[in-house]
Amino acid sequence: MITVATPPPLPVRDKATAGDRTAGALSPMLGRLAEERATGVLVREHGTLYLARGRVVHAESPHAPGLDVLLTAHGTLAATAWQRAARRASDVPGTVRLLLDAGLLPAGALELCHLDALYDAGFFALAPSGVPGRFHYDGVPDPGPLPPVPVVALERETLRRRLLLHRLWPDPATDSAPLVRADPAAPVPVPPRRRAVLDRVDGVRTAPEIARDLGRQAFHTLVDVRRLAAAGLLAPVPAASGPPPPAVPAPPLTVTDPDVTLLKRLRDALEAL
Repeated sequence: MITVATPPPLPVRDKATAGDRTAGALSPMLGRLAEERATGVLVREHGTLYLARGRVVHAESPHAPGLDVLLTAHGTLAATAWQRAARRASDVPGTVRLLLDAGLLPAGALELCHLDALYDAGFFALAPSGVPGRFHYDGVPDPGPLPPVPVVALERETLRRRLLLHRLWPDPATDSAPLVRADPAAPVPVPPRRRAVLDRVDGVRTAPEIARDLGRQAFHTLVDVRRLAAAGLLAPVPAASGPPPPAVPAPPLTVTDPDVTLLKRLRDALEAL
């Protein structure tokens, strides 16, 4: 009689563990705060993250429309109702609690708009920066009815969004510069959603300003803008011309260069998605 040995089970990738590799890829400080379950406010150059017990409960950025804009732009909530509640409350969680208690805001609509606003502002708050972040261990509002988001989920989504934008159109200048229309080599069909963006390109507005004007998430508007740029329908306004700077030879990159280290960390994080 021949006995056939049972092979050992194949290793199964633990998605939760693999996702943890993303933590700290964009902000080592944020990763440490998540590990220690810190509560407070992380202020970065392009936005602010509010943490409660190591999870993100709210995010703000001057480049992204706030929760109030997303709720009121398309009729989910009357703008006057938000304004009255905001005058009575001291923060966003307090404002939405008043609206929920008054029956003026459906809980499902609040959760969807809150997550949209959080990931939108978080995308900009975690943008590359040469300015160190500052964390304050006090002053964070009670999260109240706003559902928190794990730090690893925010960083993973931010990495995914960066990769998507790069694949659509690799030039990031369209994200922040004033935009001007361009003449494509051939007629290009423009879907209604992108047409609304293109109609507001006037040589002055930036993509975040167009998003706020439309009451849309800023990241989704960046996607539309990069698609329009790839189609040859718009371009960033050229920077003011001036005398060319003196040529300075670039130093050779080494394995200790911080940019190389960051790129390696981002690559490892993306491979874990």
